[in-house]
Amino acid sequence: MFTDGITNKLVGCSVDDDPCDVVLIRIYGNKTELFVDRDAELRSFQLLQAHGCAPRLYTTFVNGLCYEFVPGGVLDTHLVRQPHICRLTTQELARVHAIHAHNGCVPTPLIWMKLRKYLSLIPTSLTHPDTNARFEREIPSRAELQREMDELHEHLSGLGSPIVLCHNDLLVKNVIFNEDIDELKFIDYEYSGYNYQAYDIGNHFNEFAGVSDVDYSLYPSKEFQLGWLHTYLVAYHGFIGRTDGPPSARDVEKLYVQVSKFSLVSNFFWGLWALIQAKFSNIEFDFLGYAIIRLNQYRNTKAAYMALELPA
Repeated sequence: MFTDGITNKLVGCSVDDDPCDVVLIRIYGNKTELFVDRDAELRSFQLLQAHGCAPRLYTTFVNGLCYEFVPGGVLDTHLVRQPHICRLTTQELARVHAIHAHNGCVPTPLIWMKLRKYLSLIPTSLTHPDTNARFEREIPSRAELQREMDELHEHLSGLGSPIVLCHNDLLVKNVIFNEDIDELKFIDYEYSGYNYQAYDIGNHFNEFAGVSDVDYSLYPSKEFQLGWLHTYLVAYHGFIGRTDGPPSARDVEKLYVQVSKFSLVSNFFWGLWALIQAKFSNIEFDFLGYAIIRLNQYRNTKAAYMALELPA
């Protein structure tokens, strides 16, 4: 049994305890079908697999799936910022982002639809009296959350961030580094789909803070981000065939502004997600506490990030 996940149960099965001969069985968490589109997850998994960005999917069943084990170790809040790991991460993320939509269709970003659905699912109360008192004290009303979501939609949808195939959940434990072959891969595609490029990156930067013991002092500095984003853009332009030279300082600054603003959406999204989990999940984790942390970080950074302007 693997213990890093906070949504599903993950079991590794092997023959004669051979660590090189393992398949993974993921059993979906309680009521996750309410907020995870399993058909969309399967489509994304198959699309990523077809482009060499995901392991082999062996089979699916009513409440889970079975797929190839990706050897290596998960990242942590220290490894994720190491220069070599950053370079490999930018390469792999750029490769995913460059995958074209099927049949030449123009994809639409999934984030606004997801947020509307999540907002409709958040609880109005929680069962345990102490937990419910904390919920009522710390969590804004649904009407206030709706106003925040509308403001985000209006402000961010006009920023011009490209809509690309995104992982949408690049927390450090969803990144596997195989030191033996110097290869980095992403795992877990429950939230994958077409979305804003800047959201995927901003979400990844938020995850530098960790999950179990969230520490936003670990959020990358602007200097760190500019270097990371330059390396990413070099890779992304290569994958999409741009031949107009290396990314300019303006290109990098523009992406920095977009990423900073979309990091707000990431915190808001996972705050709502955690509220739903607090109601339905049977996994031992302080989901309400996590929701409070993410929504507080959204509030704490909103003014500064909303005030950023795209370079002329």
